[in-house]
Amino acid sequence: MKKPFPLPKSGLLTALLCLLIFFVHAQPSPKREFRGVWIATVANIDWPSQKGLSPVTQMEEFRYILDEHQKTGINAVVVQVRPTTDALYRSKKELWSHWLTGKQGQEPNPPYDPLAFQIEEAHKRGMEFHAWFNPYRATHDTISANISPQHITKTRPEWFIQYGGKYYFKPGLPEVRAYIIDVIMDVVRHYDIDAVHFDDYFYPYPTKDPFPDDEDFAKYGTNFTNKDDWRRYNVDEVIRVLSERIKKEKPYVKFGISPFGIWRNKTEEEPRGSDSKGGITNYDHLYADIRGWLEKGWIDYNVPQIYFHLGHPVADYGKLLDWWSKNSFGKHLYVGHGPYKINNDRVYKQWSDPRETGRQIRLNRQTPDVHGSVYFSSKSVMANPNGVQDSLRQFYYANSALLPTMPWLDSIPPLVPTHLIVQNTTEGVSLRWTAPAKAADGNEARYYAIYRVQSDRILNPENPAHLLAIHHGGTTYTDTSAKPGENYIYAVTAVDRLHNESALSYKVGGRRKK
Repeated sequence: MKKPFPLPKSGLLTALLCLLIFFVHAQPSPKREFRGVWIATVANIDWPSQKGLSPVTQMEEFRYILDEHQKTGINAVVVQVRPTTDALYRSKKELWSHWLTGKQGQEPNPPYDPLAFQIEEAHKRGMEFHAWFNPYRATHDTISANISPQHITKTRPEWFIQYGGKYYFKPGLPEVRAYIIDVIMDVVRHYDIDAVHFDDYFYPYPTKDPFPDDEDFAKYGTNFTNKDDWRRYNVDEVIRVLSERIKKEKPYVKFGISPFGIWRNKTEEEPRGSDSKGGITNYDHLYADIRGWLEKGWIDYNVPQIYFHLGHPVADYGKLLDWWSKNSFGKHLYVGHGPYKINNDRVYKQWSDPRETGRQIRLNRQTPDVHGSVYFSSKSVMANPNGVQDSLRQFYYANSALLPTMPWLDSIPPLVPTHLIVQNTTEGVSLRWTAPAKAADGNEARYYAIYRVQSDRILNPENPAHLLAIHHGGTTYTDTSAKPGENYIYAVTAVDRLHNESALSYKVGGRRKK
């Protein structure tokens, strides 16, 4: 099969530079770390590579993308399933996306459900699947010929505003909020997703023209003297109600937001803001109070898009990272990185420095309450600019990592695997064990962590270096990396859907035959 995305070679110089960086700044990777990548479907940024491909080709492309990211150490994918009030899944509420089939409303031929397929393939590889929705953006342009007569902008035109060359839902309408929540909950109910994910598009990024919602404010904003407060309330309500309904339907499904990198700038009027001078902020221009949602416990994780370099004169990466870490309110913080900017930023040449991404990752790991990273986007990582993919594979993500736990969702670990047996062969050391019974909360083991040390050492499950493998393939495993004649100690733990880990099984010795 021809690879849909041939990867460029890094070159000897880049490889040597990466090696030098690693040894100069060696840092052990954590045992638990969120390692995600965005897979964008809008404008065919990442998948599918073009409109109207056959389902077989679409599936081949997606498997290839997952396989490449699995080699990189990625353990979660954030896949855009609703880019413009359309569906890249089988929906009774919205039309098939033209990014998928080439024509809005036209289903794949032969029929298949891309989302069900994608979730299954991600889970096979031990990756969480975060379903990424754009709540308010309704179209990518306003050309009538591109929009189906059955599209909701045509059937319910009173719900929409034209702004900045696109159609958007009117966020102030209660019936709009109910509709958006219902569309997302339909996916939560019918698909085995691990999380619901929004990016930074709430109220649209402002243009030179004001957002035209005076009539809606006059009708629905009577309890507000300030239109900005009313706009924030409109977005708050979607987040609050959706959070409640997700947890009521499936308590284990996470809810996360990936906002623009600045909540608010610090001023005399707003001492809680960050030490930044950005022109756009979430709170004041997109009407998204991310900090408030974290403080109220409405979202489980936050992925601020800190697409700025260290030392940026207006929005320094380090200062913003420190601010978000201190304003996470006990929820998870994953940092949004922008490898798409590498060698592509005409203003700031720092993005041409091969060391920049590595510096950011190391600073993340040194900063309290930072739980991982997400990269925009899939294609940018796979293109390997400045050897960024090589660096992740060979150094920063060379060791496997469990995903972080969320004790506010589930803190009960699985029971311990039993009857661990080792068989020594010339092919490797083969392990098999018995799956534990259900835990007190009724949850079963989802996968297993396998630990190994040399026989003269003490096995410590908290030491990332002792984690041999994260295994999703049942209750048997063969350690082909064992050196012939070397004596080892093995143990296994069970891990549930929300990544709570059992105690160690009893330890068993083994050695690969010569």
